[in-house]
Amino acid sequence: MNIHEYQGKALLKEYGVPVSRGFPAFTPEEAVDAAAKLGGPLWVVKSQIHAGGRGKGKFKEAKAGDKGGVRLARTPEDVGVFAEQMLGSTLVTVQTGEAGRVVKRLYIEDGSDIARELYLSALVDRTHGGVSFVVSPDGGMDIEKVAHDTPERVHTIAIDPTTGPTDANGKAIAAILGLAGHLEAECVDLVKKLHKAFVEKDMAMLEINPLIVTTDQHLRCLDAKISFDSNAGYRHPEWADLRDLGEEDEKEIEASKYDLAYIALDGDIGCMVNGAGLAMATMDIIKLFGAEPANFLDVGGGASKEKVTAAFKIITADPKVKGILINIFGGIMKCDVIAEGVIAAVKEVGLQVPLVVRLEGTNVDLGKKIIAESGLNVIPADDLEDAARKIVKAVKG
Repeated sequence: MNIHEYQGKALLKEYGVPVSRGFPAFTPEEAVDAAAKLGGPLWVVKSQIHAGGRGKGKFKEAKAGDKGGVRLARTPEDVGVFAEQMLGSTLVTVQTGEAGRVVKRLYIEDGSDIARELYLSALVDRTHGGVSFVVSPDGGMDIEKVAHDTPERVHTIAIDPTTGPTDANGKAIAAILGLAGHLEAECVDLVKKLHKAFVEKDMAMLEINPLIVTTDQHLRCLDAKISFDSNAGYRHPEWADLRDLGEEDEKEIEASKYDLAYIALDGDIGCMVNGAGLAMATMDIIKLFGAEPANFLDVGGGASKEKVTAAFKIITADPKVKGILINIFGGIMKCDVIAEGVIAAVKEVGLQVPLVVRLEGTNVDLGKKIIAESGLNVIPADDLEDAARKIVKAVKG
């Protein structure tokens, strides 16, 4: 689950993390009011969408101008003009794809005098089973280029989960960032506060880009990109107020209602699989045979008929889908339950594209019998390779 920058900064401020003053705005009038509260003389008008690269982004609409999704304003009037141009316009960045995202809210923030831009993020590192900090002295809008062209400039510092970040960890990060003296001390303190927020709020990712050194030689978090681990949602009822459904794929929202693990992709072959590992393998073999998956969809180990029906309807609701591959290995999940769910879904929404079904495991013979006697135009498959070849052939002819 992602949240907006202004929400992330408000959260970090609770932990004593240095951030600039700012206010969200949903209308040009609110933007001008925010500028008045901040006082100036420099304001930053920031588009709030769940995607990076806003500063280099371009708006589709001519009325939005060509200054990107993050703009400097030197008068309250400019704040109002920029807000008028940006709100309701579609911002396209490297992370949104060509469709872009409609800007429905802004963040009006105090301008900062920047001496240096650095990069600092925290993430769950499966390699060592804990939180790691990713650090680079080259922060800012070109961090992806830095990581690609000069990967030696990006460093990872693993944190011992039994101790949390130590002074030594903080000093190692400060050394990478080229911070000494009181800035080193600020860095050590910042790392501890960020780690505390990360763990207590069940984050999956926390990115500060840029982390700046101001001209008066202090650290400040100029951006905050935060993702929560959705599996921890039961511990955080407050997340409901932070969720912006307008920034999420409608199919993913529907999937969350049934506790389905669904992620929309750009391909044309819909996938319904049980188990994340098998789902990844299914997507990989589709690509191996020359096609692209339209989604990741894990119905889980113990899905009900209703869950399977919902999953099938979500897949068929995607206009890009030209074929569907159902790949089920029945352990806890029973093949006959899958079969009944598929039949129920097809009877409700119809079947307009080729459907390949591969079943194996618990009650497999019963599952195959149910589908065979259903009268549906289903292509059976013996194994995963056979299934992938058949669905790709059916879609590509």
